[in-house]
Amino acid sequence: MTEAATAAPPAAAPAAAPALGGDTPGSLLVTFFGAHGRELGGWIAVGDLIRLMGTAGLEEQPVRSAVSRLKRRGFLLATPLGGVAGYALSESARQLLADGDRRIYAQRTPRLADGWVLALFSVPESERAKRHLLRSRLARLGYGTASPGVWLAPAHLYEETRHVLERLGLTGYTDLFRAEHLAFQATPEAVRRWWDLPALARCHEEFLDLHEPVLTRWNRRRNLPAEEAFADHLRALDSWRRLPYLDPGLPPELLPADWPGVRAARVFHDLDTRLGEPAAAYVREIVQGRY
Repeated sequence: MTEAATAAPPAAAPAAAPALGGDTPGSLLVTFFGAHGRELGGWIAVGDLIRLMGTAGLEEQPVRSAVSRLKRRGFLLATPLGGVAGYALSESARQLLADGDRRIYAQRTPRLADGWVLALFSVPESERAKRHLLRSRLARLGYGTASPGVWLAPAHLYEETRHVLERLGLTGYTDLFRAEHLAFQATPEAVRRWWDLPALARCHEEFLDLHEPVLTRWNRRRNLPAEEAFADHLRALDSWRRLPYLDPGLPPELLPADWPGVRAARVFHDLDTRLGEPAAAYVREIVQGRY
């Protein structure tokens, strides 16, 4: 016996918004490994990691506790190198970070003419854990809910959706379709039912409140103190990397004219351009001679 999946309400995807400014140790560590870990060959000494996280304002014990949690999740592996205690990225972590790169750093202008990708799925009651996993992954990819059992997203998310479903072994429960909206409700009005746009706007506004003043401050400075660049870049990236998953990148004509996501994206990419290389140089300086 199968049961059509009951979709989560449109507000389900933006529910993570309060975490945008959280800067939790675990989140900052994942952000650090995404931004710098692979450049280091996927391994870093314990002492170097603690020092770098200290620059970002974290105490040693919370860092060690967060590392332990990431080890239990299979994200990090305790791997001594040359007699030095350290941590390496697991293969699944590398894949996860590579998937994130495509979404986090993308700069695209979606077009309404590109249409939509629809996801329809049915999972047996005996495999309800997979049903929950499927729903949660679609929500995390930025899908909205048109009706129970019908999830949709802008067409540019098709390849990523297919890749995620294949990686998680969920393709046997799902059908994906390309579609266009024909009738009967005006698409902008329908989009407001499918996504909680006010909640998404608040996410972007929170990011702007936290990081637009940082960009203004850096734009007024000639010198780039490496430690400050590292800390500000890490926190901006940590806040931003959630937003492209909460907001699927809807065509501009479907959004309010003053949509804050446009400005938030510009602030992030300007900060990344301004601080990314100085931050990476600081990391290289700390770990110099170990790799």
